[in-house]
Amino acid sequence: MHIRDENMPRITTTELANEFIEKQVKEIRKQVGDKKVLLGLSGGVDSSVVAALLIKAIGKQLVSVHVNHGLMRKNESEEIVEVFGKQLDANLIYVDATDRFLKLLEDVSDPETKRKIIGNEFVKVFDEESAKLEDISFLAQGTIYSDVIESKGVKAHHNVGGLPKHMKLELVEPVKSLYKDEVRVVGKALGLPSSMVDRQPFPGPGLGIRCLGAITKDRLHALREADAILREEFDKANLTDKVWQFFTVIPDITSTGVKDGKRLDYWPVIIRAVNTVDALHCTVPEIDYKVLKHITDRILSEVDGVCRVLYDLSPKPIATIEWE
Repeated sequence: MHIRDENMPRITTTELANEFIEKQVKEIRKQVGDKKVLLGLSGGVDSSVVAALLIKAIGKQLVSVHVNHGLMRKNESEEIVEVFGKQLDANLIYVDATDRFLKLLEDVSDPETKRKIIGNEFVKVFDEESAKLEDISFLAQGTIYSDVIESKGVKAHHNVGGLPKHMKLELVEPVKSLYKDEVRVVGKALGLPSSMVDRQPFPGPGLGIRCLGAITKDRLHALREADAILREEFDKANLTDKVWQFFTVIPDITSTGVKDGKRLDYWPVIIRAVNTVDALHCTVPEIDYKVLKHITDRILSEVDGVCRVLYDLSPKPIATIEWE
């Protein structure tokens, strides 16, 4: 089991981050040599920082695969293509599997079933793309130190305990000794945009578990647009760094509304915002009413199919952070 060096200073400054980057670049080059490395690039903080670090160390020897399952937030996949494919000139394979995922999710309302479908299909798509590649000797992962701790007698983390027993690829895990806040500092030192480095926790199933019940394209679109408005307005109100996590949810129900003198049945949008230290206990922040009203006005005027906006006041416990 990998143990973090007790004498290792916490990476809190650009100077310390640059020292870490220089050391890891040497170690990666020594480990990999002239071989190729495969990375599943989700767009999350950890995989993005690992990708940038490996690109700096070995350039085109890294092959990154980004699978867009159609459940990403607005413009996230586009940003990945822009930053890694264009700005960093990465060896990036982009797979738009939106229709494939949504087809499998038709009429599926059970949250756990949705999770399993999304997770299993994601692995299938990644495996299919990997099978097309030749001479891959290493698999890079965004394992961080908390993953290692959680996997030691607590739970098998997907980056630590969920690997095939007979996997032939050797692992490359350059940020395995870092905590999440340190990974962010390293990412900024590598030049990644704040929108990527400071990205909020985002579940693997993505918007699939925030579009409650059976997913439909129109409700998924409304959810994505409402979420984008929320994030934009929280940024403007300087709340992004003060609220640990915030997002929108749209349940599979309609509510009576009126527009242009006509009765209609539209969806409600639920705003969820929480603060926490350990994610086991969460409180709900008091957001200025003017900010909430402005967000409400924008969602109701800009997002088709929505007639109500609600603010979830439930702490954890008894409520969980995600609705599904």
